[in-house]
Amino acid sequence: MPRARTQVLDNLDAIYREAYERAKAAKDERRMADLDAAYQREQLLLEVLLDIRDSLAPPGAGKEKSPPSDPVAALETIRRITRLR
Repeated sequence: MPRARTQVLDNLDAIYREAYERAKAAKDERRMADLDAAYQREQLLLEVLLDIRDSLAPPGAGKEKSPPSDPVAALETIRRITRLR
């Protein structure tokens, strides 16, 4: 079962917060700015990936146990998403 969205985003936050605190303790302003920008970029990318994951999941997934997802339906969804470009 995939991890919950909040758990994934909280893990990202914890990783960057630890690195940011180390840079802050070292008074490395440049590193702090780099980490802040990297965190925002990674958070955005991760949210997009989580949105894609959620859109490929069968309806009701995560709320209760459901039968395995249909790979053909997942491929059809990916095909529809790529056509939107």
